Amino acid sequence: MTLTTLLTIAIILAPVLITLGYIRTCHSRPFKHCGRCQGTGRVRSTFGLSMRECPPCQGTGRRLRTGRHVLNYARRIRQAHNAARLHDDRRR
Repeated sequence: MTLTTLLTIAIILAPVLITLGYIRTCHSRPFKHCGRCQGTGRVRSTFGLSMRECPPCQGTGRRLRTGRHVLNYARRIRQAHNAARLHDDRRR
């Protein structure tokens, strides 16, 4: 193998491994700390005098990862497709 071939393989393989790692992270740890409240669940009010519940995380301090939103959406589509297919099979 030449150096060019090894570099090409590395360039192709690196994004694939990063994507698979992110998918694994989304599956094993679906929530991350909220960026707005830094995981506390509380933010300062408009004038900074009092604290209130953080709107993006509803006061939990955790938010669902973007990748997990995508995985949940794909799962819902698959379940709807399978349910429709099962319904069609029962009609026959």
